[in-house]
Amino acid sequence: MFLWPQMGSRQILTILILANTLLSFITPTHCSSSSKSENVTVSLYYETLCPYCANFIVNYLVKIFQNGLISIVNLRMVPWGNAWINKSDGSFICQHGSDECLLNTIEACTIIVYPDVVRHFRFIHCVERFTLEGKHTEWINCFQKSGLGTVPIDCYNSGYGNVIEQKYAKETAQLNPPHRFVPWVVVNNQPIQEDYGNFVAYICKAYKGPKPEACRSISPMVNSMEKSNSIQPVCYVDEERT
Repeated sequence: MFLWPQMGSRQILTILILANTLLSFITPTHCSSSSKSENVTVSLYYETLCPYCANFIVNYLVKIFQNGLISIVNLRMVPWGNAWINKSDGSFICQHGSDECLLNTIEACTIIVYPDVVRHFRFIHCVERFTLEGKHTEWINCFQKSGLGTVPIDCYNSGYGNVIEQKYAKETAQLNPPHRFVPWVVVNNQPIQEDYGNFVAYICKAYKGPKPEACRSISPMVNSMEKSNSIQPVCYVDEERT
């Protein structure tokens, strides 16, 4: 069991307020302002120790922050993936073991405690880079590297991280069609399945406003998207658990 020093009553109260007021931010229909009403909603269903999820986050998804596409995207990160809940005791069982359950919950807490996507993505990107490098146990260094406080650890220790994860588990289970693997990318409620490597093209096609430069530069891909036969590596739901 991953344990940290006991929290004081003020910290517990802080987590309680955060949990009760910010959980609504993880619903698929959330839109923080009318100015974002025409933005494209991109939801990434993933698990923290799947190497293909880590690769997608670190080397591909990050590009929407670099090329400005984040300005037309409502990005939702859903760290549950192929995990499931043990019906006998309610515990979480993760495809890549207990470390993955820990990191799924830490990332979920970070998303809720720091709802600004730029801030929590910076932390997630750091953790997933450690995953790619085989150093995921160094994840705690990502708070300092991303300039965030360690309140998500309090969230984890308080048990509210489990509440968030249960909500993510329910959302993942209700996907239609059901997810078959991760990373599972959904663009405006449409899963792009094995073609997730072309997610930028799907964003650009779905966006109804003036096309940003990043979209104009890939317009041929957008126009021929239906003909794409991209196959990307994934972690399947029914793969052997570790």
